[in-house]
Order: sequence, then structure tokens, then C-alpha cells
Amino acid sequence: MDAYHLALSLHLLSLLVMAGGITVFGLCFWRLRSARSLEEAVPRIRLIDRTGWTFPVSILGLLATGAYLTQHAWTWSTSWIDVSMAGLILVALQGPLLGGPRTKALAEAVDANGPGELGERPRWLARDPVLWIVLLANPGVVLAIVWNMTVKPGMPGAVAAVVLGYAVGAIAAIALTRPR
Repeated sequence: MDAYHLALSLHLLSLLVMAGGITVFGLCFWRLRSARSLEEAVPRIRLIDRTGWTFPVSILGLLATGAYLTQHAWTWSTSWIDVSMAGLILVALQGPLLGGPRTKALAEAVDANGPGELGERPRWLARDPVLWIVLLANPGVVLAIVWNMTVKPGMPGAVAAVVLGYAVGAIAAIALTRPR
């Protein structure tokens, strides 16, 4: 196995780590939306806390191996690569800047809650529209990046894929968080 194929394998492994983190986060937050008691909420909050490491590790892995693959087989002016890097940076920023503080507030609200039923604040925070936009738009962007890597479209197609992935996730998040 040469260095290129090793980098490609690590690139795909980083993508799988990210997909695993997205899946665990998504399932935990989905279950938190319907949690009624502390006993239901605490294990999910703890699992979210334990899974958070997957995102910086996978993003660094994707950026490092992507840079190597670009240098080795492509150019830095390849449009789908530029758009995909911008999409990955968006994902990397939205998580800690928007999702992280909201997740921390939710965890603190659950911890501050007494035994028994979950209070109104944790239940509202579990349905925070901005949190859900991050939870659903980021995977939409990641799927668009995978599409870009597979199809290798020109600039308009690459941008359209990322915008569409984000929009579908954001629209789904808004629909999920609308008051009943």
C-alpha cells in the first residue's frame, strides 16, 4: 500500500468516525426530545458528552488527509475540493459555536433538575431550533461533500449540493421544532 492509498483509507475512516458521531448525537437528541424524566434524560446527556470527541478528531483527519490527497492527485484550485473544504469548515465552526453552548446549557439544565419529572427548561432546550439546525444541517453538508467527492462536479454543482444539503437539514429542523 502506498502513501496515497493509506491517506485515502484514513480519509474514509475519518468520514466513518464522523458518521458514527452524527448517528449517536442524532439518536440521543431525538430521544431527549421525548424524555419526561431525569432517568430518561441523564444517560443520553452522558452519551452525548462521551461522544463529542469524534467531531474534532474526524474533522482534523478529514482536513489532513484531504490536504494530502489534494496535493498528491489534484490541485488546490479544483472547485469541488474548495467547496467541500468550505463546507467542512462550516461544519467545524457550527458545532462548537452554535451546537456546543446549547448542548452545554441542556446538560446543565438536566443536572440542575431535581429527581422525577424533567422540568420545562430542559424540555425546551431539547427542542431548541438552532441546536436542531446544527444537528440536521451539518449531516446534510457532510452528505453533500461526499456527493462532491464522488461526482466531482464543477463549481455551480458543488455549491448547489452543499447549499441543498444545508437547506434540507435546516428545513427538517424547523419542521421538527415547531410548537405543536
